[in-house]
Amino acid sequence: MPEQYYHPQTYLSRDSVGYLVRRLYTLLLARFEGALAQADFTLTQWIVLIQVRDGLARTASDIANDLGHDSGALTRVVDQLERRGYLQRNRSSKDRRVVELKLTPAGKAIIEELLPLVVDHTNAALAPLSKSEFVQLRSYLVRLLDHAQDGNAVPAARAAGKRAPVRTARYAVARTAKAARTSRKPAAKPR
Repeated sequence: MPEQYYHPQTYLSRDSVGYLVRRLYTLLLARFEGALAQADFTLTQWIVLIQVRDGLARTASDIANDLGHDSGALTRVVDQLERRGYLQRNRSSKDRRVVELKLTPAGKAIIEELLPLVVDHTNAALAPLSKSEFVQLRSYLVRLLDHAQDGNAVPAARAAGKRAPVRTARYAVARTAKAARTSRKPAAKPR
């Protein structure tokens, strides 16, 4: 059994790694949103552009899955970026059902324009850390992310030797939609 860092008798939510990560995310999100708003951008729009640039995503669905966003909401973000001339959609030559995203020259230019702002804010957020502490923190975060993505962070059933079902947000939405459709079926008319 792996090391146990928390115990029910002494657990405090403010000491939880989950709380600390979420709180840091909330504070940084507000700062980045404020900085990008000056350029008439949202953080989600920035993430879409930078993920396409870095080859982390080919489609809106890739980005929605990575961010845990609703695909409809993300499609609206892609629509906005396309209207502004930063992105274009192209049908995949390998699979016509797939619509791939590509940066336009204007999209590449806006990334280059905003990159110093993003880098400055990122460095300001990391200012309390030394270079070696930053490298160590990043290494720990990557290790925890890999662990969580592999499904290894599911505790109770694993400890009992059972395989725990991994329920994703997509699974929950699909189950809810199915239940709603089932409950809307009209009752059979009596004969």
